[in-house]
Amino acid sequence: MKKDLHPSNYRLVVFKDMSNDYAFVTKSCVDTKETITWEDGNEYPLVKLEISHTSHPFYTGKMKLVDTAGRIDKFRSRYQK
Repeated sequence: MKKDLHPSNYRLVVFKDMSNDYAFVTKSCVDTKETITWEDGNEYPLVKLEISHTSHPFYTGKMKLVDTAGRIDKFRSRYQK
């Protein structure tokens, strides 16, 4: 196998769904500038998600329009011609 193929900076990271405040901890090597204090009292890096399995219509069975940063308006204005 090739050496140095996989990242070596795996650590515990908190991923937080901003639409419903659901958060979970998992290992990741994603870079982030924000931190959060978790339930166990330790501080972990924080990654904010716009959608997760707790808010995605496929998993919840509910249709919910999530328009972050006016994506629909940007699309309409771009292809209005």
